[in-house]
Amino acid sequence: MRGRFETDRRLTVRMAVTLFLLGLLYVAFVAALIALLKSWVLVVVIAAAALGAQYWFSDRIALYAMRGRVVERSEYPVLHGVVDRLSALAGLPEPAVAVADTDLPNAFATGRSADHAVVCVTTGLLRRLEPDELEGVLAHELSHVAHKDVAVITVASFLGVIAGLVVRFAFYSQVFGGARRDQNTAAVFAGVMGVSAAVYALSFLLIRALSRYRELAADRAAALLTGRPSALAAALTKVSGDIARIPTRDLRTAQAFNAFYFTPAFGAEPGIARVFSTHPSLEQRLDQLARISARLGEAAPPGRS
Repeated sequence: MRGRFETDRRLTVRMAVTLFLLGLLYVAFVAALIALLKSWVLVVVIAAAALGAQYWFSDRIALYAMRGRVVERSEYPVLHGVVDRLSALAGLPEPAVAVADTDLPNAFATGRSADHAVVCVTTGLLRRLEPDELEGVLAHELSHVAHKDVAVITVASFLGVIAGLVVRFAFYSQVFGGARRDQNTAAVFAGVMGVSAAVYALSFLLIRALSRYRELAADRAAALLTGRPSALAAALTKVSGDIARIPTRDLRTAQAFNAFYFTPAFGAEPGIARVFSTHPSLEQRLDQLARISARLGEAAPPGRS
């Protein structure tokens, strides 16, 4: 193993640009809602509460949604040992280690910073992977923590969350008043729905563009840290193939968290979903790992791959 994750300046630039553009979109969104709803206090309170919850409690929300739980070293000593070794090698604080009891083979990292990170794997992943393959997957997830893109994706995704909350609040609150449900009210409601839909679509596209690159960056960093890109490639191939054999109906809940997963939860026939995927194609990821393997093979001692 080589030690420490290399800084990815292209990823850093992409994160900065994405956050800047999302910030502009956020300001425009809030301004439009204030103009439509005539209540800046209501809009600001909702926006601030959603952002705060998304940032401070994202790790707990993700673990709860995935039925994951933080596990002790005595329960999963091998898993803890791999995470500890990789963290020390990369110069990172040891994250919390969690396990989700599901046959879906996957993993994800979450948390607002390296000091508050959680790395979670599923029991389905643990059952399927060899030790060197598991090491590659965990290195991939730790690279997300090191690059800080987990926190960026968490903050970036909140715009879509708040857009959905505003629409739901419009349905169930008395913001429009019970006695004034006239054509003007309908126009305001339609405006709120339109602005929210537009914001969701734009944030969706920006996040997808960043997410695809960050996955390639995480694969690259993990391969260089462990010195075994072939093991990560084997894990990718195995996990992607096994996920494709899981019935689509069993994947629907998991698909909401695709942006955080090691590999997306697609069924056997993803269709148009792959076009809007949060991840690059399996072929792109394997091609990159093959190039890194060739490069390491030229520079590494005989027998190392």
